[in-house]
Amino acid sequence: MPFALRITSWQAAHGRHALPWQNTRDPYRIWLSEIMLQQTQVATVIPYYERFLARFPDVRALAAASQEEVMPFWAGLGYYARARNLHRCAQEIVAQWGGQFPPDAERIATLPGIGPSTAAAIAAFAYGERSPIMDGNVKRVFARHFGVEGDPTRREVEQRLWALARAQVEAAPALDMTAYTQGLMDLGATLCTRGKPDCGRCPVADTCTARAQGRQLELPTPKTRKAVPERETAMLVLLDAGRVLLAQRPSPGIWGGLWTLPECEADADPGAAAQALGLRVKSRTALAAFSHTFTHFKLHVRPWLIEVEGASLRESAQPQQWVAAADLADQALPAPVRKLLDGLVAAGLMEPDSAFVLR
Repeated sequence: MPFALRITSWQAAHGRHALPWQNTRDPYRIWLSEIMLQQTQVATVIPYYERFLARFPDVRALAAASQEEVMPFWAGLGYYARARNLHRCAQEIVAQWGGQFPPDAERIATLPGIGPSTAAAIAAFAYGERSPIMDGNVKRVFARHFGVEGDPTRREVEQRLWALARAQVEAAPALDMTAYTQGLMDLGATLCTRGKPDCGRCPVADTCTARAQGRQLELPTPKTRKAVPERETAMLVLLDAGRVLLAQRPSPGIWGGLWTLPECEADADPGAAAQALGLRVKSRTALAAFSHTFTHFKLHVRPWLIEVEGASLRESAQPQQWVAAADLADQALPAPVRKLLDGLVAAGLMEPDSAFVLR
């Protein structure tokens, strides 16, 4: 039996069938799930997906919203360029395509933030188009099964994988593309995993090159990793009568469009930084430092809890606002900033009469 049909049969019996974005032909819902699932685990995505759909039930609702309205429903998922592209894409679909998704993968791939594999997945799930996918999990499945050497992020290796993917679809004329596409995703996510592949339950283990050669952990060839640059910053939790000062990040850029805490150099005087904003410092205390890893660098953060008064801010090119602790849940905050502020709220340190340690 051809490779693709074996994957399809396995998916019908053992694959995932109850995810909230399955059992639909709505390209909007499929597209939203595919974008959210990029570099993010299913369990993390599900509550975001459901909240996002409740607020933006279709592409016209998303297109009509402002970016400021969209970002709180993405905050915490990371890779925020995805959210900005999602919004731009919705607007383009409404403006250029009359609110309807293009009918094939080739044209879907011309939209903002949608690559060839994502376009193929949308076309397969929504329209049954015979377009193979090649995301990170599927690259691992194909590299192992067909014994493809080399870093799969390199162009020549990726082209070989795409050629193999197209060949599998062509070898199965009666292929159910929805089941096959989902089957590849399920296989890569649940059995052919990076660290502990479960070859005993794999539907194509008997023809897998990596298993035959005992090279499951060698393929795909690991990418040569460069040293991750490290940066330091100080974040200022500026409190005035139970309200915290937030500043909006410029877009595009790291955390672009999100609301975060004012910052200064890691070794700078945090009190002086607060005064430079036009605020009078009453007390300050150093909080536990933490780190956050981005795609291209690692950020080390030294947070300061600073009580101020006379919230007469100096004008700034960066939008700023005072937000009460009770209203933080509605703000588009980066995950580490939300964690920090939620911890302070839980500890009772953001109440108007909280006690501060003067340092």
